[in-house]
Amino acid sequence: MYYDTLYLMDSLSGYASPKMKLTSLVKSGEYTRIRRGLYIKGDDYNLKTLANVIYGPSYISFEYALSYYGMIPERVETVTSAVYNKNKDKVFDTPAGRFTYRYINARLYFYGIDRQEENGEPYLIASKEKALCDVLYKIKNTGDKINIERLLFEDLRIDEGEFLRLCITDLKFIVPLYGRILHDKMLEYLKTRRK
Repeated sequence: MYYDTLYLMDSLSGYASPKMKLTSLVKSGEYTRIRRGLYIKGDDYNLKTLANVIYGPSYISFEYALSYYGMIPERVETVTSAVYNKNKDKVFDTPAGRFTYRYINARLYFYGIDRQEENGEPYLIASKEKALCDVLYKIKNTGDKINIERLLFEDLRIDEGEFLRLCITDLKFIVPLYGRILHDKMLEYLKTRRK
C-alpha cells in the first residue's frame, strides 16, 4: 500500500508539527519515501501498483509484462511501463526498486490494457498482445528485410508456444494502430504459423 503526503499529513494532524513527525517516521524506517509526495510503510506494498502511481498515467508493459505472462524466460527486475504525453523516457530508482517509463504515442495508449488486482491493490497492465506490440514499437530501423522469426525467438527470446497462443482477433485490432511494417509482419507470421 502507498500513501501520499496529504493522507499522511491528515493522519498526523494530532501532532504539533505533522511535517516533522513524518520526517521522524521516515528517519526511523517506519515509512519510506519513494518519490516526492509518495511513501510506503515497511514491506506492505505492491510493485505493480507503485508503478502506476509513481509516474503517469501509465500501465505496465514491455519486458516486465512479457515476463509476467511467461512469454520470455528472463525474470525482469525493472518494472517497465508505458506513458504518453511525456515525450521522453524516464527512470526512477527508488528504495522499492527501479521503475522505467517509456514514451508511446497517445493514439496507442488506450487499447489492450487490463485492470488487475493483487492483494486488493489494483494496477493496469498491458495484455500479452499489447506488451509485445509495445516492445516492437521501440525497435528502430528494422526495414523490410527483417527476419521476424529470428527477431522474435532469438533476439527477443519470446517463447514460441506462448507466441502461438496470442489472440489473433486482439492483434488484428491493435496492430493497425501502430502503423508499422514490423507489427504487420509479426501478425502475418503468426497467422501463417497457426494454419
